[in-house]
Amino acid sequence: MTIQIINADCMTALADLPDESVDCVLTDPPYGETSLEWDKWPTGWPALVRRVLKKTGSMWVFGSTRMFFDHVEEFRGWRLSHDIVWEKHNGTGLFNDRFRRVHELALHFYRDDAQWADVYKQPQFTNDARARVVRKKGRPAQWIGATGETVYRSEDGGPRLMRSVMFCRSEHGRAVHPTQKPVSIVEPLLLYACPPGGTVLDLFAGSGTTGLAAKVHDRRAILIEGKPEFARLAAQRLADDVPLFAGSAA
Repeated sequence: MTIQIINADCMTALADLPDESVDCVLTDPPYGETSLEWDKWPTGWPALVRRVLKKTGSMWVFGSTRMFFDHVEEFRGWRLSHDIVWEKHNGTGLFNDRFRRVHELALHFYRDDAQWADVYKQPQFTNDARARVVRKKGRPAQWIGATGETVYRSEDGGPRLMRSVMFCRSEHGRAVHPTQKPVSIVEPLLLYACPPGGTVLDLFAGSGTTGLAAKVHDRRAILIEGKPEFARLAAQRLADDVPLFAGSAA
């Protein structure tokens, strides 16, 4: 599958993409929570990216609660579907008078002129269900024609709908980008929202993790990265690292 890396400002690059040309957006924007030079929120990007997303498509955005609250007005034109919590093994230590933050959020949006029933989605499962018996009444007993109990039995190790809190080790100590996401947190979001053979867009591509997951799972990807050094790193990771994931990705 084609993985395209565009070294350009995301706002400029988005203007060159055709209307409704991508199936999924999966991105990790700067949160704008620090004074670091690179941590600047590009005002207006949610409205611009909406144009290039198909009505059957959707968008995952990593962020913090503060980030989404600060920019809530920019998500007009979008509907929120659901969210996941990425639990990390380490956390930020910026403040010692608050709970140590060991999580980030990923919120799932779709266009407000689309119908949820028409949006592509492929629920993800894990094979770690515990054995149990569930009894459900077909109808309340007072209803005429009640059918009584239906019994469902599951087995250890069976499929279970993936939960909204996901634990994945961060890339601390091995990352080549300051906010690099592990492939293991990106994969289930990609598989949920991007159809086989579809195109995923990441407009803050960093070191290319979205591209790694896309290549392993036979999706096309458009990766936009403003800094030349990170665009080169993304290309290098795609060339060197993908064989390590082939056949082992969840």
